[in-house]
Amino acid sequence: MSRALALLALSASLSLPAYAQQQLDAAAWLQKMVVAAQKLNYTGTFTYQSGGSAETSRITHVVAANGEQEKLEVLDGSPREVLRTNDEVRCFLPEDKTVIIERRWQYKGFPALLPSSFGGLGEYYKIHKGELSRVAGLESQLIILEPRDALRYGHLFWADTNSGLLLKARMVDERNDTIEQFAFSQVQIGGTINRDLLKSRFAEQSTHWRVQNAHAAETLPAGGDWVFKTQLPGFRKSAGMKRQTARAGVEAAHFVFSDGLASISVFIEPLAEGDVRPGPATYSAGAINVYKRTLGNNLITILGEVPPATLKRLGEGIEPRKK
Repeated sequence: MSRALALLALSASLSLPAYAQQQLDAAAWLQKMVVAAQKLNYTGTFTYQSGGSAETSRITHVVAANGEQEKLEVLDGSPREVLRTNDEVRCFLPEDKTVIIERRWQYKGFPALLPSSFGGLGEYYKIHKGELSRVAGLESQLIILEPRDALRYGHLFWADTNSGLLLKARMVDERNDTIEQFAFSQVQIGGTINRDLLKSRFAEQSTHWRVQNAHAAETLPAGGDWVFKTQLPGFRKSAGMKRQTARAGVEAAHFVFSDGLASISVFIEPLAEGDVRPGPATYSAGAINVYKRTLGNNLITILGEVPPATLKRLGEGIEPRKK
């Protein structure tokens, strides 16, 4: 072996442990963000941006002896409020005079965007540290997740260097263009939080509103009547259930696939006689991409914050189970 090749081999062998250590360090920061979002008291104002639209919200999160309490209030446009007590989430929509009740697994809000476990995440994302910068007046550490394939988007997370709380999150496409972004403009971490900030402005009047319970009617642990022939690397089926549709007495199958960070929802709804049967189509609704196709007498709708080709690939592999 020439001296140049020997030096190159030595350099590579020395860089591997350093890179592995950097991944471990970056993963530790991700875990710190998860714990901070769950265990710390905080209140602040943040902005959500997607495409040409922006929305400002106020969030208050308090941990007490009986668990977590949280209130998210949208400050722009139509009034909306989301109250969470541990695993139960209530969404107040005053213009529609409706309260929607669901479980936490369906609700992933800023700054608690990250999964509680990162097992296998490094197999599908390159995870490394970026630069230090300031967000909302606080020093933050940037953690970068670069996708290893074209099935998912990239993510950038800025964490408060003192507490670990996520201060800013950005999702980017293959050109590094921003798809969506959350960022605190003002935040208080720790200290005394005014508990009045957790109270709903609509709780009293909502006693006369329509209540929509979004809980699953029945679980479908084995996929029910459907087979998913296309396997997306890293995406595992995390839930399967039946849900009531807008039509009385009609249920849709709902499946959720996740790689630990990105999630895909699949809805399979029976069509009635006379319903429109659309051909395959892909479109976007903000940061969410949607793929639809008709299969027999069923409408398949797949949506998620992943590239459109990922949704199409999964959707074209769905077939009814042979009986």
